[in-house]
Parts: sequence; C-alpha cells; structure tokens
Amino acid sequence: MNAFIPLAMVRAAEPDDRAAIRAFVDAHPDATPFHLPEWGEAVGQGTGQQSLTLLAERGGRLVGLLPLTEIRSPLFGSALVSTGFGVDGGVLGEGADALAEAAWLLAQSRRCASVELRGGPVPIGWARREGLYFGFGRDLPADAEAILKSIPRKQRAEVRRALGLGLDVEVGRDLDTHYRLYAESVRNLGTPVFPRGLFAAALERLDADILTVRREGRALASVLSLYFRGTVYPYWGGGTRAARPARANELMYFALMRHAAGRGCTRFDFGRSKAGTGAFAYKKNWGFEPRPLVYAVKGAARETNPLSPKYRLQVALWKKLPLWAANCLGPPIARGLG
Repeated sequence: MNAFIPLAMVRAAEPDDRAAIRAFVDAHPDATPFHLPEWGEAVGQGTGQQSLTLLAERGGRLVGLLPLTEIRSPLFGSALVSTGFGVDGGVLGEGADALAEAAWLLAQSRRCASVELRGGPVPIGWARREGLYFGFGRDLPADAEAILKSIPRKQRAEVRRALGLGLDVEVGRDLDTHYRLYAESVRNLGTPVFPRGLFAAALERLDADILTVRREGRALASVLSLYFRGTVYPYWGGGTRAARPARANELMYFALMRHAAGRGCTRFDFGRSKAGTGAFAYKKNWGFEPRPLVYAVKGAARETNPLSPKYRLQVALWKKLPLWAANCLGPPIARGLG
C-alpha cells in the first residue's frame, strides 16, 4: 500500500522567504531566470507593476512556487501574469493545480480579469494556448570555430561577411546606447518601447550585460543578455536601419555566442517569436528549431498581440511616429503589456 502523501498547502510568500525561494529556483532543473525573485523585483522597480509569489509547501518544506506579476493597464485591462515581461515562469515544482487555483482566487480578490501562465503544466480546467509563440534554443559549442561550423551554410556565409566589414564589438553596461537602439528598433516594428527603468533594474539585479556593435564609432546594434545556469538569453536586442546592410546583427549574435562560451555557457536561448514573423524565420536561419510554447489562461484573456487585426491601424501609425514621440508615449503604454 502506498503511503499517504498530503496535499500541498499554498500561501503567499513573505520577505523572509526570499532566500528559500532563490535556493529552490537554483536547484530546480526546469527553472528559468523568470522564476528568480530578482526578476520580479526588477519588474516592480522598473515598471511599477506589483510582483508576488505563491508557495506550495508540504510538511513545512517548499515543494513548488508560482511567481506572479499584477499587470494593470487602462488600455489592455488587468491580469495576474506568470511572469510579467517574461517569456516563461509558470508553476515550478509540485502543487500545480493548487497554486493555479490560489492564483485565480487571488485574481478575483484583486479584481483582475484573468490569470496567464507562461510555461509549466496546464492546470485542470484552464484554457490551453499553443501555436502562437515558439521558443528557440540549442547547445552552444565551446570555441569560435565550432560555433561558426554549427551555423547553417547560408547564414554562416553572412557571418563571415560581417567579420570582414571592420565592425567593432564591445561588451559592458552601456545602457544609454542600448536603449536608444532598442527603442528605435521597436518603433520601426510598430510597438511601444518598455520603460528604460526595466532595463536598468535587470542590469542591477540579474546576471546581465550589454553587447554593442559599432562601425567607425557609430553604434548599429545592441543586445542586453541574461545569464542563468550556463545558458545565455539574448533578451532585448535591436538596431538601427543601417544595421542590416552592415550585417551588424549577424556579427552581434555570433559575437554573443563567442562571448557566452567564454563565460562558460553551454546553451544559447534565442528567446521566443511569433509564428509567421521575420524574427521566427531569422532564428530558423541560424539553425534553431522552433519549439511550441504552451501557455495557460483562466478568465477573460487580454489581447496584447500586435499581430492581431485589432491593432493593425495602431501598428501602422506607430511606425510613422517621430522617435522622440514614440519614446515619450511608449513606456506608459508598454508597462501595461507585461
């Protein structure tokens, strides 16, 4: 006869739980940077949206957790999201259904219209969301020549061309340059830029750095990357229109692979992209195979996908905004996207 295993008890985390949460995340094989308490702290500091964590315990021992961000926006509505501004961060560990039910009760008490789980198991009775977003990740070779050989032939030729164009690469924490390039890049895509404070908080609280590509001193492309347990996450990247003919993006990602390998990373996580987009095709060109991401929703789900026909006009108009206007109007809007 099997021994009786008591159900996990769920409670809200307290400040004194932070060390135990960090240790649990560090030890769990399925953890991502978006499960870290530092991620929620960076989101709160950088966007003003409140983050909190639900804990599942059995016999007084932490066995599971669910980090949440309370996203509120006059344009997009309200939701509890796991995790806000992340591409992952659903239930980690045991007690998935109990944690999800506690999150739903919390959402109702806070008058949030829905709960969104990005990753982890789909709780019983929740709507499954699959087929919109895909993740891209693969192992990272240890040296530059092996990295280059791992890139498919056509894309490898582009990288070789970039290597011969006299571009310079620097790694550091030049947030002013990075944010300027990133803001221009997302304006060109027709979407509002996140608050600069989010990037600053991520650099302050997480293992992160910025790699920038220049030509004759002029910055063309830049990426802010996260590092977690041997994986590099090029998370916020962008460039000017001049970056494409200069092949600055090709050099940027190849240089980041070399830099990350030099730091001891063994895996490159190219992030998520929506099916049918240029970013989706670009990552496949690098030899990354798309993996469907499974999300879960309960309640009245928000519509925040810029590819939705609902936002076609707004996206077209945003692309035409002067950069100064987009940078002024964008952060207050983007902080509500989560």
